[in-house]
Formats: sequence, structure tokens, C-alpha cells
Amino acid sequence: MSSTNPESPDQDSFAALFAQIEKAEPKSKTQARPRRDARVGDTLEARVIQIGRDTVFVELDGKRQAYMDAVELRAADGTMTVAVGDKITAPVVEVDPKSGNVRLGRMVGRPGSTAALEQAKASGLPIEGKVTGINKGGLEVEVGPARAFCPMSQADNKFVEDPSVFLGKSFHFIVTDVRDGGKSVVVSRRALLEREAREASSKMIKELQKGSTVRGTITSVRDFGAFVDLGGIEGLIPVSEISHERGVSASERVKPGDVVDVQVRDIKEVTPQRPNDPTVKITLSLKALAADPWEQVDQHISEGKVVVGRVTRMADFGAFVRVAAGIEGLLHVSELTGALKAVAAGQEISVVVKSIDRGAKKVSLVPAPDGAAVGASVKPLSLAIGAVVNATVEKIETYGLFVQVEGTKGRAGRGLVPNVELGVPRGTDLRKSFPEGTKLVAKVLEIGDGRLRLSVKAAKDAEERSQYEGFSTTGGKGPGGMGTFGDLLSKKLGGATATPAATSKKSKK
Repeated sequence: MSSTNPESPDQDSFAALFAQIEKAEPKSKTQARPRRDARVGDTLEARVIQIGRDTVFVELDGKRQAYMDAVELRAADGTMTVAVGDKITAPVVEVDPKSGNVRLGRMVGRPGSTAALEQAKASGLPIEGKVTGINKGGLEVEVGPARAFCPMSQADNKFVEDPSVFLGKSFHFIVTDVRDGGKSVVVSRRALLEREAREASSKMIKELQKGSTVRGTITSVRDFGAFVDLGGIEGLIPVSEISHERGVSASERVKPGDVVDVQVRDIKEVTPQRPNDPTVKITLSLKALAADPWEQVDQHISEGKVVVGRVTRMADFGAFVRVAAGIEGLLHVSELTGALKAVAAGQEISVVVKSIDRGAKKVSLVPAPDGAAVGASVKPLSLAIGAVVNATVEKIETYGLFVQVEGTKGRAGRGLVPNVELGVPRGTDLRKSFPEGTKLVAKVLEIGDGRLRLSVKAAKDAEERSQYEGFSTTGGKGPGGMGTFGDLLSKKLGGATATPAATSKKSKK
């Protein structure tokens, strides 16, 4: 038969068709192969020789032909999946005892006798049955002339909440027991579903490769990620592979039933913990197929600019702040002073982008000055040695006071006033004399490499020197005159006149 006309109407007589095919394709003696009787359950290799509307004819060996229902070789959209000359492998599901005709297929269909049920049980081939009733223990199933029972635990491969969904519908089952001449038949749909899942899984695993893109359906969403049905086998998208954005839960991005394209990140064999557990662990990724926001980071943030971000999570070393889609920056714990000490996840704060490390994908942040507008440029704090500044006590230690320079936030404006620079007697209780929030005037003694050292005593000395120099310049005369140096000391001592005797007594002390 010519392969130019691969599909033709089926005839009523299979014997006539077989004879016609035999006449059209005579076989030489050298082509003939040893013939053996086919039995139900045997898996045979065959070559497609003719495709009809309802039947596909195949050649088993040099002399015998067989057939297969066309529906079993059609795809979901109805297209035929084989062509004339293709080789297929399928089990024998029926052998006509009179004509000897052999039918191949994926299932027995509706068995016509107890013998067919026995054959289905022995071969493991599925049969078709219709659910006609539901009782306390399971489903009543009509299989040809017989009635069978499917325990509820065998009705599906997952928990069935409402058994009535099966009523009146036809399904495929595996025959697990035939007794009393076919009066007692037990079937299982679960066994068939699990077997099909294993076969599909085995086929899918052979086709999957690391880095390949596959399409699947979200089956469930958990805290740690989302499970995806890839067509007979499940893979997991860990929550870290859901999105480029950290702190995003899987449920915020996907839901059961969603069809997604994912990349295969890893395929690893595992030891199953329970029967029917998967033997392969497949790790998938959604974010691998999404654009990396770091490739366009310059369009969203730039160094020195003020941005408003949302705190995504807190760590011992600082707060992570989302400054753009998929981009987080770190506000170091040393920057969390004042009101920022109470910052929490979910809070919006104004920050300045201090630095961007594109290679490491890291952003360093500092607090924005009060009143700074979004997008404004903020220059780094510049203090000179000898400058006198106003500051507020932030923290008290045994060795001195940590203060924040007025008009600044964070580490850049935080400095230390050592005890020796406070201008108070040794042993003074600093917590009483300088409680947190106390306003001070201090002089900058040292800057650089993240260090800022100040002195309250030096600021006082500078003020007194300024006043003394003003006194010397005016000579104690005129509106700006300050009188004698004794008058100046008297003013400092609260109005008392500093006499030589008094000075002498103080000196002796």
C-alpha cells in the first residue's frame, strides 16, 4: 500500500482489510520472522502500515497484522501522533479466539466476560468502568456485564472530600481481584493513576535538562515555595526563586491553577521516605526568566540622592530597605540612632544612597537629613578640626559620651566626647550630669576614617579665650568693654569679687 494515502475509511471486516494489506505488501521469505502466538498482556513492537479514521493497522512480524483504536494514538487536539512506517510499542489487549485478530492498545476497554477480567488482572491492563453508585466503603462500578467495587481509598491518588463527584462518570481502573467466577471484582483507580504518574515522570525526567525552560501548572503554594505540575512530575519553586525581590512570599506571586514558564535549576535523585514518594527532586525558578532589576539599577537610584524606601526585614547588623523593585539596600546598625532605633519591617523611611556596588549587587544607605526632598542631592558631612558644633547626647558609656552633631543623622555625624574632655571632676556620675537628650557645645578635635572626637572642655576654653581677647581689644572701655580681668572672673563666679586673699585660699586648697 502506498504511503501517499495513509488515511482511508475503515472497512467492516478486519479480515478483508488484513487480506487487502497482505496482497498489497507481499513479504519475501527472507523478510519473514518466526511467528509465535500473541497473548493478552504481551508488549509487542509493530510498524504502522495503514491509518484509518477509527483504526490504525500495524504489522507485527513478517506475516501477521494487528490493529489499534485510532483514538489511542491521537493527541489531545485530535491530531494523529504516528505516520505510516513509524514503529510503536504497545501491549496486546485482545486476541479474537476465532479469527486470531490481535488488538493492541493502552487498555482493555469494557470487558465482555469474566475471562477478560481475569486477563486484565493478569496483564495489568486497565479496563473502563462506570460509577453507578456510592456506598459507605467506596464506589460501585459497572465493568461490562459484571459489577465491581472500588474502595474509597483507591478512588483517587489524593484525598476525596465529596465522593459524589464520581457518580455517573466513566473512568479507567486496574483489576486487583476477581473471585467467585466474576461475582466479586475489586478495582483500583489509584493504582492506575500512580502508575501513569510514574511513567510520565520517567519520560519527563529523560527530557528535562538543567537550564531548560518548561511550562507547568501551580498545584499548591506553601511558605517555602510553590509546587508545579510539569506533566506527570512535580517540581518546586523555592521562595528564593519566586522573585528578584527579597521578602516576597510565594502567595504574593502565584496561586494554584496558574500556568507558568519556569527554568529547571537542578535535577537530583533522592531516596523516597514513603511508598510512592518521588525519587527525583526538581528545583525550578521563576525569577531566572524575569529581567534582573540590577541591569537597570541606574534608572532607579543614584549615589547621593534621597529616596523613600520600605524596610523589608531587620537583622542584627542593620535594616534592609527596598529602594526599588527588586533592589534592597542596607542601613547599617550604626546608622540606627535616635528615632531610627525603633524602625521596624514595613515602615517607610527616607534614606540617602551612599554607595552602589554593581558587581556585588549591594547598596549602602544612610539616613536622610530632616526635610530633605526625594531626589535631592545630599553632600557628605564636612567638619573641620577646631570647628565648634552643637550636639545631643545619644548614648552614655563609662569612658565618655556619644553625641550626634546637630543637623545630621547616622554614623557620619556621631562622635565621642571622652571623659577627659567633658571638663568635669573625675568620678562624676555622667548619667545624672548628662542624661540622654542633653544639648552640648563641643569642639572638633579629630576626624577621619569614620572617627569623630570632640571636646566640651575645649569648646568652653575657646569661648573664654574669645571673651578675654574681646576684653583685651577694647581695653575695658566703651560699650564693648568688659572691665578688668577680675570683673570677668567675678562674673564667672556668680558676682563675687575675686580678692587676692580669696585667690590665695583657693590656691592652698
